[in-house]
Amino acid sequence: MTLSGWIIYNGSLNSEKFMDFAHMLQTAAHKQGINALIYKNNDIMSYLSLNPQIIQAKKKNLPDFVIFTDKDIYLAKQLELLGVPVFNRAEAIATSDDKIATYQCLAQLQLPIPKTIVAPKSFTNEIHTDFYQIDHIIEALGLPMIVKEAFGSFGEQVYLVHTKDELIEKTQAIHGRPFMFQEFIKTSYGKDLRLQVVGDQVVTAMKRTAKDDFRANITAGGTMEAYKPSNYEASLAVKATKAIGADFAGVDLLFGENDEPIICEINSNAHIRNIYECTNINPADAMISYIRNQLSAKGEQV
Repeated sequence: MTLSGWIIYNGSLNSEKFMDFAHMLQTAAHKQGINALIYKNNDIMSYLSLNPQIIQAKKKNLPDFVIFTDKDIYLAKQLELLGVPVFNRAEAIATSDDKIATYQCLAQLQLPIPKTIVAPKSFTNEIHTDFYQIDHIIEALGLPMIVKEAFGSFGEQVYLVHTKDELIEKTQAIHGRPFMFQEFIKTSYGKDLRLQVVGDQVVTAMKRTAKDDFRANITAGGTMEAYKPSNYEASLAVKATKAIGADFAGVDLLFGENDEPIICEINSNAHIRNIYECTNINPADAMISYIRNQLSAKGEQV
C-alpha cells in the first residue's frame, strides 16, 4: 500500500521560498514512492463540534502523515487530535517559534546558551520608571548586548545595542511584546553555523559569514560555505532539537571563547534550499526517510 502524505505551508505568505521548501519535500517523497500533496493551511480548516474534524477545500481522505512547514499550531494540533502523525508536532513548532520558551528548555537541560534575562511582562502601554531595571540588566550582561524579541524569523527582531540610551530607546520601542536581554557573543560577530538535524544525526551543515552585520543570516546578506561539524557540535545540535521535541530542525550555533559552540536558535521549519545549494546534500531526502522509519516503527504499512 502506497503511503500518502500532506505537506502544509502558509497560504498568506506569497514568497517563493515557502513554496520551494514544500516542493523539495514533495519531490523527495515521490522519489521514495510516497504520494505527497501540497496544501495551504487555509485549504484545511479545523471544525470543532461534538464531532471534531477538518474541512478540506479539496476532498481527500486523511493522509498517513503530515509534514508541517507552517506555524499554524492550531491546525497542526487538530490533525494530531484526529490521529494523524505530524512532523514536527504542534508543541515543538510552538516552542521553536517562541525564543524565550526555547531558551527555557535549553537552560533546563544545562545546554550552552548566551546569558539571558527575560523581560518582565507588562499589561499596559505605559512604561513606569525603570520598569526593566536597565542598570541591573547592564550590570549582569554588559554592553553591547542583544535585545531579542521572542517571535521573529530570518534574523529580524534581533537588535544589537551599544549604550544605555540605545537600550532604553529599544525597550520603549518594543514594550508590550515579549522579548529578552541577552549577552552579546562578540567572538561570533557576523558568523555562525547552521546544522541540519534529522532524528539522531546532523545530515549537513554550513558556516555563514557576514561582512557588515552582527547577524550571519543569508537573508541579511551573509555568505555560506560547507562545514564539517565536530562530534561535539553535532551532538549539541541533536540535543537541542530533542530539547524542544522536534523530529528535525535547523540549529544555529555561535562561536564562543576558543570556538566553543553556543546554541543561538532552533528552527523547526528551517528552509533547506540554501544549505542544499551550499553542500549539495538535500535534507529533504533524509527527512522523508526518517518519516518512513518512524511510521514503520509504529506499525504503519510502508
